[in-house]
Amino acid sequence: MSEIEVCAAVIRRDGRLLLATRPGGSHLAGKWEFPGGKLHAGETPEACIVREIREELGVDMFAPVPFCDLRHAYPGKRILLYFLFGELAADAVPRGHEGQECGWFTLGELRQLDLAGADAVFAHLLETDPGSPWRELRATLA
Repeated sequence: MSEIEVCAAVIRRDGRLLLATRPGGSHLAGKWEFPGGKLHAGETPEACIVREIREELGVDMFAPVPFCDLRHAYPGKRILLYFLFGELAADAVPRGHEGQECGWFTLGELRQLDLAGADAVFAHLLETDPGSPWRELRATLA
């Protein structure tokens, strides 16, 4: 089974994280995720996430910085998911261009969402991992 490379944006605003639902007709349709998508051949994760956020949510993401990556297996597919920090303009309003919902959520609210598997793993690590990068990220969400 081959591995699919995917990027996801970690975008914070006012102590909340931006998430979106998976579009209808897609794998895991309706589940919440950190927005992003598949890398194209020869594309860097940074270029991919800027492209995906513009295509999916209609806003520009600035200065993406790699945070972590994780591997996750779904039935019939494996992914390597790169999480990247990024910023939006203060007045940017993300809107799902593929019929998906978007929302800003506190760390505690993530537990209430029906997250896609890999995103649930990331959210759990964000909440519980004592490592320095995770602790620093948690502090920006308090």
